[in-house]
Amino acid sequence: MKSLQDLERIRKEVQERMRVREGEKETRVVVGMGTCGIAAGARDVMAAILAELAARNITDVTVTQTGCVGLCEYEPLVDVIRPGEEKVTYSYVNAEKARQIVAKHVVNGQIIGEWVIARKQ
Repeated sequence: MKSLQDLERIRKEVQERMRVREGEKETRVVVGMGTCGIAAGARDVMAAILAELAARNITDVTVTQTGCVGLCEYEPLVDVIRPGEEKVTYSYVNAEKARQIVAKHVVNGQIIGEWVIARKQ
């Protein structure tokens, strides 16, 4: 950072990135970030989801985190909730799977059945 303009640019970039993680949008992605999830790699999964959304310039998706849901052996877990559709929970998600979940399910509405652990209305 060399000037006030640089600081202002950085502030706007951070605000834009944080906007993805707040508010209610049409589609929500929830990453299990309990201790068990973090130990299994949930931070990398969260980073991959945010990076993939940013790379695709998708801003109408809310990405949030939740604590442990009691399925520690299946972590990292990721829920995708699209309007008018059932909630889909993916298990054993890693960064590569997270990027594919964004590309296939969040963007195109195609559920990746082999990674699904639960579906719920």
